[in-house]
Amino acid sequence: MSLFSKVTRAMRTIAPLELADLTWDNVGVLVEPPYPAKNTQRVFLTIDLTPQVLDEALNDPKVGAIVAYHPPIFKSMKRLTSGDVKQEMVMKAIAKGVGIYSPHTACDNCENGVNDWLASGLGKGSVKPIVPFASPPEGHPNAGTGRYFTFDQPTPLSTVIEHVKKLTQLKYLRVATTDKEQLISTVAICAGSGSSVLAPAQADLYLTGEMGHHDVLAALATNTSVILCEHSNTERGYLTANLKPALEKELAKDNIEVIVSQLDRDPLVVM
Repeated sequence: MSLFSKVTRAMRTIAPLELADLTWDNVGVLVEPPYPAKNTQRVFLTIDLTPQVLDEALNDPKVGAIVAYHPPIFKSMKRLTSGDVKQEMVMKAIAKGVGIYSPHTACDNCENGVNDWLASGLGKGSVKPIVPFASPPEGHPNAGTGRYFTFDQPTPLSTVIEHVKKLTQLKYLRVATTDKEQLISTVAICAGSGSSVLAPAQADLYLTGEMGHHDVLAALATNTSVILCEHSNTERGYLTANLKPALEKELAKDNIEVIVSQLDRDPLVVM
């Protein structure tokens, strides 16, 4: 069995594809090279597979598989040419014999996934899905869309902000609130772009990457505060904290190494 096949099998255990939102998402094997690179023993993890990140992976001769959280192939392709950035990346990966796998919303909804990672940094409390799966796969009884976090003790908004900064390693967050001294008992969480998941959820605080202007105003109108971290900042820390050790455990018997991109970062910065 090739390295890429082993990684694919492991990822389907960690984040079963039946947990993904297949109405719009593109998950699973995206690039399967017909001639896999030989003598490879490393898996490369990234949130976004940009040209720079792809070069980082392909410049390492030991990398035989890339797990890109966001699918680098989303729209259909009618041809493969170097004039299109996405198409060129696909061709480079195939030429090097490196496979690409994307878990995306399967990782959002699974147990120990992205949203559970976000919840883990808030403090002492309990976690449950906003929308539980009626028939979750084996090993993921608490799978579902988004997460509700309930503090054991109501916690000041300022303290929650500091906890989120520590978890995401960000100096600054965007915060909307009508009461800076608000005590937070419940947090509705959705990594990435969370408006559609969070809008129906009743909570003292919404935690996500990005929301539309009018969605934020609607939250404030119901006395719900909002913390925005920028899209991929709500996802990136999951790679090192959760996905890397989970993959290492699944691949331990095959002596496969898992590494995380050093170049992958959110495109938006505060200057």
